[in-house]
Amino acid sequence: MEKDAAGARLAQRWRGILAVHARTMCELDRVLHPYGLGASDFEVLDLLASEPSEEGGQCRVQSLADRVHLSQSALSRLIGRLVKEGLVERSVCAEDRRGVSVCLTAKGRALHAEVLPLHRAALARALDG
Repeated sequence: MEKDAAGARLAQRWRGILAVHARTMCELDRVLHPYGLGASDFEVLDLLASEPSEEGGQCRVQSLADRVHLSQSALSRLIGRLVKEGLVERSVCAEDRRGVSVCLTAKGRALHAEVLPLHRAALARALDG
């Protein structure tokens, strides 16, 4: 009986996490949509904006894949879309020619700066609510 109750509490906690995630993603998508972005698009821009300038603001795609919750193929499609929109640039890694790096363009950096306060306010509403 105790085991069943513990399992039910665990499942309830998990469903609570899923509800917060869904609510947050919906709020982010609502706020970002007018700017042509989704939550995952902004997450990539935000991670790239936080890259150290001494490294040229570049980030290996593999490193991004480790930090965003997308499959490798979904991340590749997302980056392709951001490249097409002129928000990021792709380049071959200098230290390993097999790797690919991405960095924000001036347009991407400007859009990130414009949308950042809206993103953070949406996060605060969704996570504090």
